Amino acid sequence: MSSGSDMNGRDMNGRDMNGRDMNGRDMSRAVRVATVTPALGTRHNAPWERGSATVVMLAVIAAALMLTTSGLLLASAVLASHRARAAADLAALTAAGTLIRGESPAAACAAAARIVAANHGQVQQCLATGTEARLIVVVQPGVRGLGVATARSRAGSGPSTAR
Repeated sequence: MSSGSDMNGRDMNGRDMNGRDMNGRDMSRAVRVATVTPALGTRHNAPWERGSATVVMLAVIAAALMLTTSGLLLASAVLASHRARAAADLAALTAAGTLIRGESPAAACAAAARIVAANHGQVQQCLATGTEARLIVVVQPGVRGLGVATARSRAGSGPSTAR
């Protein structure tokens, strides 16, 4: 006998070789209702699979933390860059305005330095000649170790004479 039949020559669904049930009815064309049987016992994983979901979740959490940290570092660098540009532009306009009023180049650079300090930066270079001021400003980002954001700006009454 085949492995899928019992001792009476019937398959696992109770049909004989001709597709008839125990009462002799032809079951080859009958509508069959699927039955679901619960699994017996619990699934036994291999020993090396135990705790694998924990390891996967730890990896997902670590990746999320790394992405969050990277995003915060990038945001800090972008913020420092914007602060440096804004401070350089405002300080150059202040210095040029001071020069146009007839004050000395030292007074213009001092006024520019106050504006830059108010914007959390430092003047790296200040060149004030005639009615034109050129500045290089640096700003430290909020996170240490990222370097500095540097911005250059020029303001004056007329076209730029030097590049």
